[in-house]
Amino acid sequence: MPETYANPQDAEDAFYDAIDERDSERLREVWEDSPDIACLLPMQPLLHGKQVLEAWTPLFGGDFHLDIQVRHVRWLETGDLAIHYLEEQIAVPGRPPQPPVLATNIYRRGADGWRMILHQNSPSPPLPSPAPGMSPDRVPGPSG
Repeated sequence: MPETYANPQDAEDAFYDAIDERDSERLREVWEDSPDIACLLPMQPLLHGKQVLEAWTPLFGGDFHLDIQVRHVRWLETGDLAIHYLEEQIAVPGRPPQPPVLATNIYRRGADGWRMILHQNSPSPPLPSPAPGMSPDRVPGPSG
């Protein structure tokens, strides 16, 4: 019997734990059983329904492993819908570190608790160039 997630954060924790543990069955349980679910990853086609679940399967085969550290940027929850904006730091053993990825996860509450209905991520925007005469380690951030 699939796990029931009491809140969107429980579903989100299970999603990233399933990726870390390479557990395709647990990952499937996080997603709502609906043709409406969607996943959009960089440079990939938009996937819907069963395509979403099938797309994750290759990640769990072989020696490929993702280590994803998540930082929550903002949460919005209203009624039976929750939107989580995140920054994902994705590490692949043996590969150089990459810039963080921005992600949006959307969850919907149904009869069986909270389930993911959308996962979308995209590369972070490039860092601003340093002002003339300013060293690269002193580039002002978004707040100036």
